[in-house]
Amino acid sequence: MMSILATHVGRLTAVRSKLVLLATAVLFAGCSANPVYKTTGFVLAGYSEGEATPYVMQMSDPEMACALGEGIDPLLYSFSRINDAPDTTGSLLMLLAANCMEYEAWEAELAYLRADYEGNVPVAKDARERSKRLYALTAERRLLAFRRAMAAYDFDPAKEPLDCPFLFDEQDEMTFLLGLLTGLQAVVNDANSGARAGIPRNIAPQAERAATCVDNAKTGGLPNAVRAMVWLLLPDTRPELSPDPWKVLENSSATGVKVGMRASMALEAVAAETFGRTDVLADVIRRFTEAEDTIEVWDEYRLVDHVAEYIIRFSSDKYWTAEYGYRTPQAFFGKMSPERNNENVETMSLDGLL
Repeated sequence: MMSILATHVGRLTAVRSKLVLLATAVLFAGCSANPVYKTTGFVLAGYSEGEATPYVMQMSDPEMACALGEGIDPLLYSFSRINDAPDTTGSLLMLLAANCMEYEAWEAELAYLRADYEGNVPVAKDARERSKRLYALTAERRLLAFRRAMAAYDFDPAKEPLDCPFLFDEQDEMTFLLGLLTGLQAVVNDANSGARAGIPRNIAPQAERAATCVDNAKTGGLPNAVRAMVWLLLPDTRPELSPDPWKVLENSSATGVKVGMRASMALEAVAAETFGRTDVLADVIRRFTEAEDTIEVWDEYRLVDHVAEYIIRFSSDKYWTAEYGYRTPQAFFGKMSPERNNENVETMSLDGLL
């Protein structure tokens, strides 16, 4: 694991070094070097599309990936003043940057739950306010990521009738689908913020319709999971004779395990939290941990599976913190109680370590 992380750090450092050198060359070229600006912009956009995006999607460290999004997005989009914006890569970069903000919101929410558990009202109020502000910023970033993804494929999600975009390859399909998911997440984040970001609620039904443009089985059940989540949020969008949304989410999660990308499980957990289904939450966390022994993670989109793990672990931590005042102990990840089965437990001898 340490060698893999070291490899990622080395590659990421090399990527950043190249980008910094390019930016430095442009800055020292002077105001008269507009052709240099344009050339550099084209090089950055082409490199991001052809090399950086596939590399980032294969990363196994979500926090390092989100730092790349926060650091590179302003540099890349500064060239949109003179060149066309690279919205395909840009949607992914802003998606990653939004993840960074959400991780901070999670920590603030856990701080609120700990303070509430301890009965510390001032600290709880402060942490709650901080979490709402961070969720609002997360929602704003995700709205931008959604709009970039739609612009990248010249897709109008409100157009009637639905006119699916042309998705050239697998990477296009995943970028478009993640854009739809990010738009839906923006709506949920805004609700968590107390509607401070003002995210248009019609994004949810738009994402539900557009998800039909992507092959469900090929992408780990995620399109159907998006649709089922919207059906729960907005029951009027649910087609007649459609299956129970909870069953769709469960089936989508199973499909995700087969494909090697458990994003549908993360969406199932979020739905369970949103609608107070503790039974579903406990079941999906258990299924997620059990899948560790059998799943072959989709190598090209390893990052998606690891981000899903972050979401599942946070869902578990929220429950544990609210119930017991602390995060999920590693030995109990997959369980909703600190009770341990003491039968058939092997005892380690410490004599050889002394």
